[in-house]
Amino acid sequence: MDKATNPIGTFLKNRKLCPICNLHRLAAAVGVHADKNAPPYENGAAKTPPMGWASWNLFGRNVTEQDILNTAEAMNHLHLGDLGYTYVNIDDCWMASERDENGRLQADRSTFPSGIAALVKKINALGFRCGIYSSNGTHTCEDLPASLGHEKTDAETFAEWGIEYFKYDFCHNKALPTSAPEIRGISIDLPDGTVLARSVKEATLCGTAELLTDAALSGDGVYATGLDSGCGALVFDDLPIEEAGVYTVNIRLRRWGYFEKYARLTVNGGQVFPFFVSKSRGKGNDGRTQLRIPLQKGVNSLRIENPIGSRMDSAAHQYRAMGQALKEAAEARAKKTGEPVRPICFSICEWGLLAPWRWGKTAGNLWRTTADIKPDWKSILRNYEINVLLAKYADAGHFNDPDMLEVGNGQLTAAENRAHFSLWCMMAAPLILGNDVTKLIKPDGAPDLANPVLKTVTNKNAIAIDQDPLCIQCRRIKAGRVDVLVKPLKNRELAVCLFNKGAKRADGSFDIGKLCELPDVELPKAERYTVYDVWENTTFVTRGEIKENVDGHDVRLYRIKATA
Repeated sequence: MDKATNPIGTFLKNRKLCPICNLHRLAAAVGVHADKNAPPYENGAAKTPPMGWASWNLFGRNVTEQDILNTAEAMNHLHLGDLGYTYVNIDDCWMASERDENGRLQADRSTFPSGIAALVKKINALGFRCGIYSSNGTHTCEDLPASLGHEKTDAETFAEWGIEYFKYDFCHNKALPTSAPEIRGISIDLPDGTVLARSVKEATLCGTAELLTDAALSGDGVYATGLDSGCGALVFDDLPIEEAGVYTVNIRLRRWGYFEKYARLTVNGGQVFPFFVSKSRGKGNDGRTQLRIPLQKGVNSLRIENPIGSRMDSAAHQYRAMGQALKEAAEARAKKTGEPVRPICFSICEWGLLAPWRWGKTAGNLWRTTADIKPDWKSILRNYEINVLLAKYADAGHFNDPDMLEVGNGQLTAAENRAHFSLWCMMAAPLILGNDVTKLIKPDGAPDLANPVLKTVTNKNAIAIDQDPLCIQCRRIKAGRVDVLVKPLKNRELAVCLFNKGAKRADGSFDIGKLCELPDVELPKAERYTVYDVWENTTFVTRGEIKENVDGHDVRLYRIKATA
């Protein structure tokens, strides 16, 4: 991690700038956020790890409407939907290079001539749900229009099109400033033509907020500062309104400095309205910004602060904003059409740079923990080694994502495909295929049941381990040449995987009785255990100790229960 993205380094670099709130900054840098009490993200999607197919690994930037439709038709012929592969996801390069006249994203007219809404209907007719892509930045990774600053509009567009899965990348991200604007007061335009005004001298100062005076300002020159980095806040808590409605609030500012500043206004402890302030190019330091906000009848409260203490905070807030927009858009579509809500599964693709496992649960359904995967063994092993350590951050509806499956891509061997698939199942990871599924169909249109790739991705018992309703990610209880992974399952059963990371055969072992003593494991101790070998499709009974000689780059995957 370079200095520009290292939150600890940022804290140390700026340690002399805000001595009063150094502890607050350090807490933010190491992952204790201003919104540390934010609730888990719940939208009804991804009760178990999502399954489907995505376009990037196969088509990259050359994806077309026909490619997506051909894939969906092949998935239908292969009956992959019956196994849980329900999403057909379009990755980058589906959009035109410019938004339409209404500021909405639109499909590339050459490669997606029918438009996304029409394509979604065709995919739905085949029994699948459609997913789409954008980036939490000014542009996507392929330099096309992205969604930062357009969250509400884009979420509404996707919902109207019938999208049910959304991958949100991190290319060209613009971090929110940690510096807050300096506030002079507020005023609210009332329906009768009068103005409800409050000076900062009438506000409640929280944390490091303080009042200072600048003789260059108009009036008494008093302004509030110290709202940076989640350290302080300004609260106007006695604002009487006679009729509920949407009002214009004017925020009077002291403009200074050459850097953009950020704050958010929270209305009555609920809705949040962010705003940015740049240095005035006019004469003097007086400035103003306006927001349109809903106010309730009676007394209202407005809170102004900048909760961003680090780049990690920035990413968390930005992804939360899109997650909320997706929920609201899905609900609005249902209300408008009279149809049930189509929740949009929200896939955060931040690449693991800023520890998304620490905050992803409050922002979306799944979060990338790693760099992009490649169709080679080193890449698969790298992503596994990172993701396997993060089990405590995942649970039902919230999953660590070590990236898409490369099964069937590159020069991976049958053993490597099997190991890759098994590890993702043990880690309760999303199972998003990225191979050419049309090659799994014989010329006569029937599934090629002898194809080893098809056999791997359709192994019902391996999939059942991934889709177990407990949604517990495996824990590695022994690391070495042969790792031992343990995953509790429903009905007091247990999945165990012996994973040989090396190229040569090696011995692996475990004692079932000792596994019964591990936290979260509900497998009862017994004199005998029934063990099902998932890939060999065999069952045997043992007193507890299992020793296996595992092939290189391969696994042995077991499902275990106590013998009655």
